[in-house]
Amino acid sequence: MAGKMQYGIGMRTQYAAGFDMQQGFAEHVEQARLAEKLGFDSLMKNSHFAGYPLQEFQQLPFLSRIMTEAPSLRLLTGIVLLSLQKPLDLAEQLASIDVMSGGRLIFGCGLGYREVEFRGFGTTQKERVPRFIENLEAVKRLWTEDHVSMKGSHFELMDATLSMKPLQKPTPPIWMGANADVAIERAAELADVWFMNPHQRMETIERQVEVYKRALDRFNKPFPDEIPIAREIFVANSREEAINTAKPFLEEKYKIYHQWGQDKVMPKGDDNLALDYDELLEDRFLLGSPEEIAEQIIAQNRQCGINHLVLQFHWVGIPQELVLESMTRFAEEVRPLVEQGL
Repeated sequence: MAGKMQYGIGMRTQYAAGFDMQQGFAEHVEQARLAEKLGFDSLMKNSHFAGYPLQEFQQLPFLSRIMTEAPSLRLLTGIVLLSLQKPLDLAEQLASIDVMSGGRLIFGCGLGYREVEFRGFGTTQKERVPRFIENLEAVKRLWTEDHVSMKGSHFELMDATLSMKPLQKPTPPIWMGANADVAIERAAELADVWFMNPHQRMETIERQVEVYKRALDRFNKPFPDEIPIAREIFVANSREEAINTAKPFLEEKYKIYHQWGQDKVMPKGDDNLALDYDELLEDRFLLGSPEEIAEQIIAQNRQCGINHLVLQFHWVGIPQELVLESMTRFAEEVRPLVEQGL
């Protein structure tokens, strides 16, 4: 096991059309306060634009506000759709969050996969990889250099100096989300950490850890101390109860992600989110009793070195009391069993 096990709470903030989003925000404030009280380590907010048929809060405003409710949790952008961004703007926004939070930012970034988002920002899927690479280079340079001159495909930095640098030196940790093998190799080259995604079976992740290790060796980089993954979770009295309780919410979520095209960027053999619920469950989510979930977490740690688990308790339509109950049971019943087992 590499490093102490850490736990984050993933906040997608996704709600059905017509839901009162002020109530949704109040629910997430309550979740953040409970995560702080229960001793979670991090809080993640994802990013999507034009997310029909769902509503959700935008990533950076949400993190800027929610950080006051959970003053000890690290703040993870999981993930910034970096191909859509202008690096000068993003570097300053993220530096502001890092300073205001006392150096708690983790910069999670990735490519994105939805055409409605690319077109809305004046780009295309075809351009996403080169734009991602040049944007990441520009953000890193702006964070670490005082005068940056760089011409990109869609921006030009002319002796640019950030209004404010991040508090963390040289930069906040950079986690790169990646589904496909080639993207994992890119994460090994360009980022501090590969952030493993919540959609894939653990057998796929296990195979891809070897891809990641080989790529790190090629770039003469050590295996990171922190190995994060995001996972869906529901803690109940038994696996059957957890599966049945979570079913309507997870089924709806993955139906929408399939419509959005998430599975098109997943690796061959594990690239279908339109599976029946019983098949979708297989080796993909943490659903069960405290003992069963602890066993899975210990296995993931031993097999893949995973030691930062970002847990997604909230899905569209799930009642708030079930979210809070599952969070509490995880902290009070699952976490001690994991500590004993490791």
